[in-house]
Amino acid sequence: MKIKFLMTGLLGLVAATAFAQKGELNNAQSSYNDYEVSSSTTVAIMQTKAKASLADAKTSIDKASVNPKTATLPLTYALKAAIYGSIAMSDSVATNAAVEYNTASDALKQAKTADVKNENTKLIQDANLRIAQYLINKGVGEFQNKKFDDAYKSFDNAHQLLPNDTTTILNSAIAATNAKNYPAAIISYKELLKSNYTEKSKVYNDLPNLYLAIKDTTGALNSIDSALVKYPSNGDLRKEEIEIALQTGKTGDITGKLQAAIANDPKNKVLYYYAGLAYYQIGEAANVASGKAKDDATKKSTYQTALDNYSKAADYYKKALEIDPGYFEAEMNLGSVLIRPAVDLFNAARLLPASKQKEYDAAIAKANAQFDQAKPYLQKAVDLRPTSVDALTNLRNYYRGKTDPAHAAENTAKANDLKKQIDALSGGNK
Repeated sequence: MKIKFLMTGLLGLVAATAFAQKGELNNAQSSYNDYEVSSSTTVAIMQTKAKASLADAKTSIDKASVNPKTATLPLTYALKAAIYGSIAMSDSVATNAAVEYNTASDALKQAKTADVKNENTKLIQDANLRIAQYLINKGVGEFQNKKFDDAYKSFDNAHQLLPNDTTTILNSAIAATNAKNYPAAIISYKELLKSNYTEKSKVYNDLPNLYLAIKDTTGALNSIDSALVKYPSNGDLRKEEIEIALQTGKTGDITGKLQAAIANDPKNKVLYYYAGLAYYQIGEAANVASGKAKDDATKKSTYQTALDNYSKAADYYKKALEIDPGYFEAEMNLGSVLIRPAVDLFNAARLLPASKQKEYDAAIAKANAQFDQAKPYLQKAVDLRPTSVDALTNLRNYYRGKTDPAHAAENTAKANDLKKQIDALSGGNK
């Protein structure tokens, strides 16, 4: 009987010791649970209770973390991560919050490694959320203070914890863009495209500009091609594709797409305007090639290609003006494309020797007819925008190029008057 009594007493002592060893861990768990409940409301008294519960949870988890019997338990790591993540999230002192974040982050890594049986999944998820929220809050503050690179790092770290949170990915992309870290911004935007983000068309609109910022025109056009597969009727995407092609000189690749865009949106004046630009640029390239040609046959055929494309450009500008007679850009460019061959004819005639008077007269007559064809559009552009240096310069070129002995003095006076207007607007730099 005595031995039995001693054994019973020994078992009670072991149980009491084990309870004491886990007591702080249990207190930490209980206090953290109270914090979760209390912090879910904005009532002042409950917020005060939440703060006290979180302080109690910290005291207990700190003790459990140094106790050899509980220090390496998965629950200890998970609780420590969640508790310190909560403290960091709510601490208004940045230096303290940073230390608390580091503690929480280290504990979270240990928890994920130690919890092989997935017994603390909810706590680990809570810790993820709270640490991520700390990083998001930190990123917002950094962004507001224009520390865009730091903001990107904070948002990106939060994204690693919340890989499916589209707001965090978007914040990363915006911060990286403002930091001029365009490769990182591209990566973030592409991740948004793989997610369930609901405004992907906006991402597709922004993505090409990021590629252009790193001079990757192929990437820019490929991103738009991918977008148009999903959004074939998106006019903004089509417009951006055309603008990029025009800016990069890839006009030969864009004419077919312009035709498709116009067929899809036949009342869109801007598409006709872009088509005019495309054909004008193709004409200009052919004109340059004609000037470099070694033989007359190639020179003539290449220059005819230029004229054909100038004519196509003029037709598209006219269609844009049919939709909007006050469309200044189309009006000015129509005048420019019509006067271009006139200038070529005028310059070529001046190079003829005196012995070729008949050829000279024929060339000048042809140039004059072309100048006169352009004049109404040149004048209308100036009427629409009297302060446009480009419009004024084009009209001045008409008066300088038109050969009209009967009105030579009058045309010279008009050209001089236009020069004064141009100088006044440009500071004499034209």
